[in-house]
Amino acid sequence: MGLPLDLSAVISTTLEGILYGFSIFMFGVTLYILKENSRRAGRDLNYKMVSLSVALLVCSTAHMIIDFVRVCRGLVFERDSYPGGPIAFFAQPSESTFVAKNAVYTIQTLLGDGILIYRCYVVWQSWLIVAFPIVLWFWIGVVGVLCVQSASVVPMGAGTVFLTTVGRWITAFYASTLATNFFVTILLAYKIWTTNRRMARARQGSLLPVVRVVADAGMLYSVTLAAALGCFVQKSNGQYVVLDMVCPIISITFYMVIIRIGLAESQRSTDLGTGSGLSVPHHQPTFSYGGGRIGDPARDQAVPMSRLQVHITKVCETDVATLENEGDTGSETDRDRKMAGLEVRNVV
Repeated sequence: MGLPLDLSAVISTTLEGILYGFSIFMFGVTLYILKENSRRAGRDLNYKMVSLSVALLVCSTAHMIIDFVRVCRGLVFERDSYPGGPIAFFAQPSESTFVAKNAVYTIQTLLGDGILIYRCYVVWQSWLIVAFPIVLWFWIGVVGVLCVQSASVVPMGAGTVFLTTVGRWITAFYASTLATNFFVTILLAYKIWTTNRRMARARQGSLLPVVRVVADAGMLYSVTLAAALGCFVQKSNGQYVVLDMVCPIISITFYMVIIRIGLAESQRSTDLGTGSGLSVPHHQPTFSYGGGRIGDPARDQAVPMSRLQVHITKVCETDVATLENEGDTGSETDRDRKMAGLEVRNVV
């Protein structure tokens, strides 16, 4: 026996509410991280990231409100007046709240996937690399519009989304956004991983924590989309549950990248400011005096603090033209040191 539609509506709205509350908390932390990092770096607040954070929160809030209204109408206000009762109410694709929530979901998916593609472009600095994901992104927009349009014209009593023409567009939508997320996440992780190898060879640090952050966010979103696609292909009402969970998860994955990288930067700054950087691992900025590294007891005792010099490696992305203009010596070591950069704050 499958999951009843009225029960799935209650479960999905409850789970969405829990995740939505968590996303609100993460939204607040994200704004705090963005503000503190900009203040610490002495630069203006990243209004682009703030605007995207607010846009995702607005979409999640709108979807949550629509789902709450939908449950109230189906189980309370129109329970006895709607033809066929609550089951028929939640099964009807052209019902106004169902159409509205899918429209909001389409917009939020485009926002989330667009942000991911933008991060990929920032890392690669090549439109050619992101050309295919951009084509997929436009296709997702077209399919999303067709999903909403086809659902809005389904006649009363014609069947559920599994039995109408809406089904094929929903399947295409899930598959397209899953492919986009998976492909772009691999591109991001690969670029950061290869950059990390060059940085390690030049002894400039490690970006493996960034790889883990990107991979974790991509994995969370991909698993949720794969579950939604699997449920829909199997014509399971569980897809309604997963679908309502996707909206707050899109926001959570976006906030998660900013928070984790921001906290890592803040911790490094704190370690350097308090002197705890004397024993930091190799992937963190190191303090050096003369030719030796602070942390060697034999050297530390002989180092006069008034002559202490701090050298902090600045990691940046540099193209070939810039290297030539700066008088690159052409040696492999010099080129690796310059090309191995990736400014983490641009990724978020």
